[in-house]
Amino acid sequence: MASTLDKLESLKAEYGGAAAEAKLEALAWLARRQLGRARDVLRLHEILCFLRAYPDDAALLARVERMLARFHRRADLRRHRRALADTGVAGTEIRFRFFAPVALRLGRRWGEHLTVDWSVFKNAARLETLLPLLALPAEAPGLDEWAFSVRQWLQRLKGPLETDAAFLTRRFLALRMDDAAREKLYDDLDPPLRLSPGPETPSRTGAFHPVRSIAFLSEPLERARPRLAEEVRRPPVSIRVATPREARALVELACDAMVTRQRDLDVFSYGDPGDVRMIDCGDGLQLAAIGFLPQRRLLLEAVYGLLILKNGVPIGYALASALYGSSEIAYNVFETFRGGESGPVFGRIVATARALFGSDAFTIVPYQLGDGNEEAIRSGAFWFYQKLGFAPRDAGVRRVLAEELRRKRSNPQHRSNAATLRRLAAANVYWSVNRERPDVLGLLPLPNVGLAVTAFVAQRFGSDREAAARVCSKEAATLLGVRSLRRFTAGERLAWERWSPLIAALPSVSRWSRDDKRRLVDLVRAKGSRHESDFVRLFDRHRRLRRAIRELAAGAAPE
Repeated sequence: MASTLDKLESLKAEYGGAAAEAKLEALAWLARRQLGRARDVLRLHEILCFLRAYPDDAALLARVERMLARFHRRADLRRHRRALADTGVAGTEIRFRFFAPVALRLGRRWGEHLTVDWSVFKNAARLETLLPLLALPAEAPGLDEWAFSVRQWLQRLKGPLETDAAFLTRRFLALRMDDAAREKLYDDLDPPLRLSPGPETPSRTGAFHPVRSIAFLSEPLERARPRLAEEVRRPPVSIRVATPREARALVELACDAMVTRQRDLDVFSYGDPGDVRMIDCGDGLQLAAIGFLPQRRLLLEAVYGLLILKNGVPIGYALASALYGSSEIAYNVFETFRGGESGPVFGRIVATARALFGSDAFTIVPYQLGDGNEEAIRSGAFWFYQKLGFAPRDAGVRRVLAEELRRKRSNPQHRSNAATLRRLAAANVYWSVNRERPDVLGLLPLPNVGLAVTAFVAQRFGSDREAAARVCSKEAATLLGVRSLRRFTAGERLAWERWSPLIAALPSVSRWSRDDKRRLVDLVRAKGSRHESDFVRLFDRHRRLRRAIRELAAGAAPE
């Protein structure tokens, strides 16, 4: 059995000739056999997921889909279920300290499968002090006097058909408080949860988004390193707004993809079904671009999560933020699909950021390179981006890079050790379509804009931030000639409220032309409208605002 599995693993990324027939033969044999080790069960699962994303032909795809649909019934999976926990394989449990939005979603959707993992719950005593918030005032006499353990109290408080975690998460959702405060309270509590498997609970086994047609492979995978200068000028095949039903399904699929890999990504957790677009890159590759809900958007940069789909199978994700004609990119291919088309897919992500935002400069932050990220150190992520043309601007990192390149020229077999990779990962790397410029994400001190607003508000209003929001909203409206917000949508009014202190703090706005003021109003509204990418386009075309924001940031450097 192991030899057949080894053979299939060696064949999985081979295409053409007799490869499809050999894969089918191995799959048919493995479908009827039990594997003796948990790691071999997982290896088979990963090969099946890979072949679903990269199938040779219809016959092989049909075989793979049948095996995946029945995978949770395999006797060897049931036998090794405990060893396969946290793999995301259908039929196995997931244990994780989920952040609030994910945990509350799981409790809402699959509460009957969610329980508290009391064996590793370090903050149970803290939960005991919160129980009065989760109960009715009429229950207070018992809570005050009876010395039950917190676990015993949850058993008494929950309904007969509820789990302890379902009660906990649903009561947190019901608390009458600001969402940010609720999430802070929950995250400080940090309850570890266990999601047991069910027919519709998230799994990597069944992760799939329906597609109109499958791109079968008859030739080797495209592994060549893309030429970014050419790739960025080749737009996606198409970009379309997802239908409401499709958008909701894609946000759910993106969230589930994170759950099954014990990860959290805010833009998926707070994804806006009203701002989802499908980007067709050809050859079965699609990117689902998911924007933030208006209330979760940043003040300045626009942020989108990109769920990467190959023939409908999630194979990775990216994060793209944009402003000042530049984009910051974070990119992750799920382990199952590494060694495939990582380079070409990244090229399509860069081209997509250019198509959505008009970016001509791109940056990768240190975490993606390995700063505090051992996975990136092990994979040599710095060299992946360096070979694509990304380069550091930090003088110290440039010196380390120059020395490593010298060693590679002297000895082509030289490999950077972990310590050197960490030094290389100490600063952003950049790549530009045109000449390098200083006003790009990663170099612009945009956090200083917040400091400038803080100084302005503190000087005028002190602790009365509510008055600051109210007065600044009126002053900004007067400055920009806005008579009323009645025609603004809820999202646009929220964006206006958030931007008003910044507008009031900007120097010289009163001397701007009528057109500059009108365009500032338009871009603030765009920040709260359906597609946040519209805001980026409007901001980047507003030269006076771009300059004013840069000057405000430069003048607010902390001492």
